[in-house]
Amino acid sequence: MAILTIRTVGDPVLRSQCSPVTVFDAALAKLIDDMMETMYQVQGVGLAGPQVGIDKRLFTFGGIDGREGHVINPVLEIGDQPQEGGEGCLSVPGLSAATPRMNWARVSGQDVTGAPVSYEGEGLFARMLQHECDHLDGLMFIDRLVGEDKKNVWSKIRQADYQGIAAKVQGERASQVSSAFGQSTPGGSAFGI
Repeated sequence: MAILTIRTVGDPVLRSQCSPVTVFDAALAKLIDDMMETMYQVQGVGLAGPQVGIDKRLFTFGGIDGREGHVINPVLEIGDQPQEGGEGCLSVPGLSAATPRMNWARVSGQDVTGAPVSYEGEGLFARMLQHECDHLDGLMFIDRLVGEDKKNVWSKIRQADYQGIAAKVQGERASQVSSAFGQSTPGGSAFGI
């Protein structure tokens, strides 16, 4: 398995509509394994294909309510009751804000073999499902912000020193990854919150 480079805000892959997965093979299984390992190494609870530069409709998750897994070609359903809560993102290092989401969500899709899977939950699990499905449609949590939270986060992203902050977080994550595996991450480093 390998630790993958996590793309950050400004990378065009994070703004693209992902393509469906049509081939279920050993390469896909390895990608899922690498994404799970990367997600846990950088202390994330979800990781979507575009966050590691893959233009495919898939994501991994773990660490919420003792559940972990992956969904390929997910279809999202959400409830109508809102929930309050904050969000951050591995692709927007160092920033978080209250993000409007619904309290219940379900995704239906496929597993690595192409078999049907379905996951549903409330609270943080529902938030994660919505967050990861957004990534597959070229959206990020920063696009969902409203009011002062939106102004504050976008102002920080536009500041010249945000790239320095992001680079610092990236460096910290890279040193953790490098020390954990005894080598540098190929092509860059993994980071995020």
